[in-house]
Amino acid sequence: MAATKAKDLRELGSEELTKRLQDLKAEGVTLRVQAATGQLENTARIRLVRREVAQLLTVLNERRSQA
Repeated sequence: MAATKAKDLRELGSEELTKRLQDLKAEGVTLRVQAATGQLENTARIRLVRREVAQLLTVLNERRSQA
């Protein structure tokens, strides 16, 4: 999965950003469980998910502060 740029995220609607945030948080939980049980194959995915969550939160907070 290619990394998402903040510029691309700003073009999306707030509902889609919120949905994507929920999906990524759920994936993060799944990845942490897999890491704890030794089943995680791609450990770098945890970092990518955390980074994208941070980008989504940044864009959402920018929109809230502008409104």
